[in-house]
Amino acid sequence: MEQGRVEPHATSAREIQDLRAVVERDLQDAALPELSEDNAFGLAYEAGLLLARMATACAGYRVRGAGAHQTAFVALEIALGSLASQAAAYFEVCRRKRNILSYDNADVTSATEVTEILREVRRLEVLVERWIARRHPVLAR
Repeated sequence: MEQGRVEPHATSAREIQDLRAVVERDLQDAALPELSEDNAFGLAYEAGLLLARMATACAGYRVRGAGAHQTAFVALEIALGSLASQAAAYFEVCRRKRNILSYDNADVTSATEVTEILREVRRLEVLVERWIARRHPVLAR
């Protein structure tokens, strides 16, 4: 991992609860039918990013600085191990797409991609919550 991008961090039940609340809000908003596919994808991506941050925080670290999104998914895999390899790779691809739709172009996401990322965020949520319950039960739901 890039030096200086991860620092020790003592999380709290409040921090984890707050992150869970934002994940749920973003997922609810991403499912709104009147939202553009690009914005729905972006919100779902943000929920996935927050789940990676949750896991990293529970593992005792915080991602910071340039490249924080990319580092967050690397840190997710380090925290959860091989259980998160597929999710980390998937969200790295999503990170690149999100950069395009956020900064360069419009109408780059399809309804199928939105459905897929919403499904993958929910899978990641289950994975992270099970890991938290097993490794950090005081922070579990």
